[in-house]
Amino acid sequence: MFDFTPLYRSSVGFDRLFQLLDEAAASETNSYPPYNIERTADNEYRITMAIAGFGPNDVAIEAKGNTLTVTGKKAEKPAPAGEILHQGIAARGFERRFQLADHVEVKGADMDNGLLHIALKREVPEALKPRQIAIGSGVKLKTIETKAA
Repeated sequence: MFDFTPLYRSSVGFDRLFQLLDEAAASETNSYPPYNIERTADNEYRITMAIAGFGPNDVAIEAKGNTLTVTGKKAEKPAPAGEILHQGIAARGFERRFQLADHVEVKGADMDNGLLHIALKREVPEALKPRQIAIGSGVKLKTIETKAA
């Protein structure tokens, strides 16, 4: 763990950065469920999570602020009629959090063959996009003379 307190005294406006660094340092190294993050286009991304055994009703996806949270909780099933000799398929619940960059929005999610796909897209508002500024031709503007009263 790092103590960012000295940096708070000499910086202004970096609170969010320090918060992200604190969260990254404090996050556990849980690797369940496994996931991929892919770039599908310039401003489009997809998170794919392997959640075999979970159905659409067992999974909740919440986007709040810049955090995407995926939670899985299995509904209780009756015990199987036979005796389980080996159980290798995980049926435990999970919660996985992803920090999203500014202006990244969740566009949708679907489930196929035990994989959960979450589509993301970065949509920067027009006001924040770079724009070209035209350079004038050097023509001087007319000044209107004022008469003394």
